[in-house]
Amino acid sequence: MAQPQASEGAGTGKPPLRVGMVGYAFMGAAHSQGWRTAGRVFDLPLSPELTVVCGRDADAVRAAADRHGWADAETDWRALVEREDVDLVDICTPGDSHAEIALAALAAGKHVLCEKPLANTVAEAEAMVRAADEARERGKVAMVGFNYRRVPATALARRMVAEGRLGALRHVRVTYLQDWLVDPAFPLTWRLRREQAGSGSLGDLGAHIVDLAQYLAGERLAGVSALTETFVRERPLPTAPSSGLAAVSAAGTGQVTVDDAALFTGRFASGALASFEATRYATGRKNALRIELNGERGSLAFDLERLNELSYHDGTEPGAHAGFRRILVTEPEHPYLDAWWPPGHGLGYEHTFVHQARDLVHAVAEGRTPEPSFADGLQVQRVLAAVEESAEKNSVYTPIAA
Repeated sequence: MAQPQASEGAGTGKPPLRVGMVGYAFMGAAHSQGWRTAGRVFDLPLSPELTVVCGRDADAVRAAADRHGWADAETDWRALVEREDVDLVDICTPGDSHAEIALAALAAGKHVLCEKPLANTVAEAEAMVRAADEARERGKVAMVGFNYRRVPATALARRMVAEGRLGALRHVRVTYLQDWLVDPAFPLTWRLRREQAGSGSLGDLGAHIVDLAQYLAGERLAGVSALTETFVRERPLPTAPSSGLAAVSAAGTGQVTVDDAALFTGRFASGALASFEATRYATGRKNALRIELNGERGSLAFDLERLNELSYHDGTEPGAHAGFRRILVTEPEHPYLDAWWPPGHGLGYEHTFVHQARDLVHAVAEGRTPEPSFADGLQVQRVLAAVEESAEKNSVYTPIAA
């Protein structure tokens, strides 16, 4: 297939950043929105170009390219990685292919954005970090996509913690609740297979809340204690089953090989305590992420269902009129918001991907390691592995006497 020559980015007069994206479903659509919009809202040093998107089904990927604004389509990610008109490879595939694609892209001299969790195993993530470090010496950068860092309210919360508004941290508690698996007739998708997803709610939801907790706290977890559970262990096969599904019964069902829910506690390096809950069985909860931080001088709370707000308690105020107050995070001095709408006009979930693209473009142009880096993704992977190890050890309950 003929490949267009490099040009000034989309008539902006700025150098282009030509993006090739692998995967076009839910995350692919979200990332497309980010790349398509970032340069129209923010004054970027490079102009993102949606050069090519990749998927295995030729008709489906061509339709996705037309729908989301990609100039070209490929059916083999290796061909995409080899293209000379691709500067950055954006990986939006299931976790079992993250490492292979990222390693090939970095070796080919591309910048890389990889969706979370970084990989399916610690060993894969370690290999990706080594490759990113080597690529960094050649001027190429790699970032993992934890988009909840890019909510203006969470970025403001990080700023307030860093400024000492909470004082020494005592507690962090986080929950991420969904309900899309409550129906036992829901089919056996790739997210329910360990060989493709790596883990279940732990990797899908737990990765987000581990990263967000560490980001807001400004420190890392030092240890965890965990429980996990799989509530429905066998599910019907999809109408068009994907290849590689093992343990299929005569009734047309297959084994669920990941966790449905994870509960764990943790301790930060400073001694602050943390609790985490990630489940896809919280009936009535669609995408309910909430985090609260309590410190010696104050507290902060964020709820994704009210994503333009923070709740803040200043513990230094006199008790007679102290209490939690609502901060509407829409002011131009708040993170990311100087480029958007007048105060009071809120943003949505999709804007986190615009901010992600914005931050990565700046990192590429400035030649610096973006955040969160592959090393940050590896650290989250190590926490997830520690949770699984702890849950396996805690699988036998100690009886409680009557």
